[in-house]
Amino acid sequence: MRRPARSTALAAVAVLATALLGGCASDPSPATAGEKPAQLTLALGGEPDDGFDPTLGWGRYGSPLFQSTLLQRTADLEVTGDLATDWEVSRDGRVWTVQIRDDARFTDGSPVTAEDVAYTFNQASRSGGLTDVTVLERAEATGPTTVELRLRRAQSTFVNRLVSLGIVPRDAHGPAYARQPVGSGPYTFVSWEPGQQLVVERNDDYYGEQPDFERLVFLFTDEDATLAALRSGQVDLAGVPSSMASQDIADMWLLTVPSLDNRALSFPTLPDQGRTTPEGRPIGNDVTSDVVVRRAINLAVDREALVAGVLDGHGSPAYGPVDEAPWFEPSTAIEDADPEAAATLLEQAGWTDEDGDGVREKDGVAAELTLHYPAGDSLRQNLALAVADMVDDAGIAITAQAGSWEEIEQRLHADPVLFGWGSHDPMEMYNHLASSQAGIEYNNPGMYADDEVDRHLEAALAATDPDVATRHWQAAQVPSGPAADAPWAWLVNLDHTYYVRSCLDLGEPVVEPHGHGWPLTAGIAGWRWSC
Repeated sequence: MRRPARSTALAAVAVLATALLGGCASDPSPATAGEKPAQLTLALGGEPDDGFDPTLGWGRYGSPLFQSTLLQRTADLEVTGDLATDWEVSRDGRVWTVQIRDDARFTDGSPVTAEDVAYTFNQASRSGGLTDVTVLERAEATGPTTVELRLRRAQSTFVNRLVSLGIVPRDAHGPAYARQPVGSGPYTFVSWEPGQQLVVERNDDYYGEQPDFERLVFLFTDEDATLAALRSGQVDLAGVPSSMASQDIADMWLLTVPSLDNRALSFPTLPDQGRTTPEGRPIGNDVTSDVVVRRAINLAVDREALVAGVLDGHGSPAYGPVDEAPWFEPSTAIEDADPEAAATLLEQAGWTDEDGDGVREKDGVAAELTLHYPAGDSLRQNLALAVADMVDDAGIAITAQAGSWEEIEQRLHADPVLFGWGSHDPMEMYNHLASSQAGIEYNNPGMYADDEVDRHLEAALAATDPDVATRHWQAAQVPSGPAADAPWAWLVNLDHTYYVRSCLDLGEPVVEPHGHGWPLTAGIAGWRWSC
């Protein structure tokens, strides 16, 4: 038996984290004298659509807040115990044996036992939710504080499930749980008014470090309302898009947190042959099914200009799904910002502008696309408009279209969509590229399929040696890169920006995944009032 210090991917992430975090925050302004408040008001966005049930996906980006997890990440992305005091994995990678602490209690007063852990993992596996524990064969309590997690096959990324899946009480988990969660985390649920606010209070029976603040109020406001609340002094901490991060706001300082959060265009890779999904959604696009068009868009986009103009410098260019992560393959980066090269590529492939209207055509198909993005997201709106402008010189016409996610889902496999991704878990890259994931939820929306990519992805998942897994993750990115099959156009990596009350010390934040806002709460027990 052997104990893994961290997951296959995280073994190298931890080495990188110190460099990423260096210089991540501007110095707070001088502390204002005053008594520590009992309550903090936060505007972090990211209200969950389905409530607060970890078995359905709550907490997968950042901290589940109300619930404890078996493992957790430190600021430098090392994996350490939370509920777990020890853990081992069998040599074949299929059996995880976890010991849990015996002093943790749920907020209903019941003890946290191995039975609760086993129930949580089994329930998450059955639900097939966004937490994705489907590789689990069964979880079984073998003692009051010992649980065995048996997998159908070895999975190099499974440790991330132990980090992200909040543990729920077996006897208090049911249909109403998502709206009235019971957990063993640092805060306990008080009330939730969807679209308005969430109220939580300190869990005085929490086994870990006690938070400084008795009560937290999370406001669910749009970007303009958040800025107004900041200016009027109504909030103590707010996540803002980078375009709003240059404001001068009294008694607030700007925190910039490095992240793996990115933005990218998905491309339908199949032609339109009249096919639909079982839900009736159309599949295919006669423009982006031509790999030359996908490569041309990647060539024409000026990523440095997007960082400077749209992100106001708070980010970096993106060339793949995992830039900055140790499993990124740097050779896939291309020389971009070249609409002339893109135009030449299109011309040679038969995409010409015979009628002189500025839009290329081939075989009667005009190079015209609709790019969808979620309404109310100013960052994605600005990126969509900028990309449309950049590819125009190459003879590709893009119309940016805002809509609800329900509306976007209807065109998910037929038009490009501007997505946000980014995870500490390389499993997300698997979901982007594996043919087995095509059309499942938001996975592989372009229905991309390549045998070589699939072979490397499956080998990476099955590897029990971290170095072997990393090599396969990297190899999968070459045939799927922007100069090859290009099923995506990765645009930018984001730094997350927050305005923070001058007396509020957030400690050292973790390099954040996608989900600006909630991931910051991973270190919430360590927040302190410094004045």
